[in-house]
Amino acid sequence: MSLEQALLNHESLIRLAAFGGVLAVMALWEVVAPRRRRSMPRLLRWFGNLGVVAIGTVLIRLVFPVLAVGVAMVAAERGWGLFNVIEVPGWIAFVVSVLLLDLAIYAQHVMFHAVPVLWRLHRMHHADLDFDVTTGVRFHPVELLLSMGIKLGVVAVLGPPAAAVLVFEVLLNATAMFNHGNVRLPLALDRYLRWIVVTPDMHRVHHSVYPVETNSNYGFNLPWWDRLFRTYTAQPRDGHDGMTIGIEQFRTRRDLWLDKMLIQPLRSRTIAPENPK
Repeated sequence: MSLEQALLNHESLIRLAAFGGVLAVMALWEVVAPRRRRSMPRLLRWFGNLGVVAIGTVLIRLVFPVLAVGVAMVAAERGWGLFNVIEVPGWIAFVVSVLLLDLAIYAQHVMFHAVPVLWRLHRMHHADLDFDVTTGVRFHPVELLLSMGIKLGVVAVLGPPAAAVLVFEVLLNATAMFNHGNVRLPLALDRYLRWIVVTPDMHRVHHSVYPVETNSNYGFNLPWWDRLFRTYTAQPRDGHDGMTIGIEQFRTRRDLWLDKMLIQPLRSRTIAPENPK
């Protein structure tokens, strides 16, 4: 059995271990070197944020019998998708697949901001009143279902190597928790690191209450798309210590409860951010 096949056979275990490991490391880092002072009790927020993760995970498993890695394997068997039609070296297919999958996530993120009905779902992610590692997994279960459907479609069209999909999934999950971390990086390190990966200071701007900042820095993993498509904002206008996290709606402690989070798309009128840059 090849190393690739062994990894694919243990996909769930690998993803769970990566999730738990990164979550634990980031949570400890936030205690040791926090970037901002908390405004809300951690237990209150974590119960709701991790609660929606659990609900979303169960729903995805119920709705989709095969997930992204499985679709990539089926596509390879049946000759579906770009990289199963054209012949390129394996390493090129691997690297380009990871890049294109990341671009697809960036485009999807922009779409969830630009389309009002999708913003109703996505705004729950932005309605967190603090910014920490659990914000990176705080997505409405219906948004997770839609996102998974889009991802499966992209995988079927692209036909990427299954190993590339697995690596991308692990990287996306890990970097999402990293760049939502309430952690302090040396400014010089952040300045260079954000050319390679989205850093917490870079992504925190995206969670500003100001719409012009909310509609910037969409990247979760690679920072290049924001620079390429001119959606990059270097720093928040009020500074990282002074900026207000969240959106204009849903600013009470009660809004952080799990039940309120789940029905949030149905509450009040949609106040969509201004059009992206």
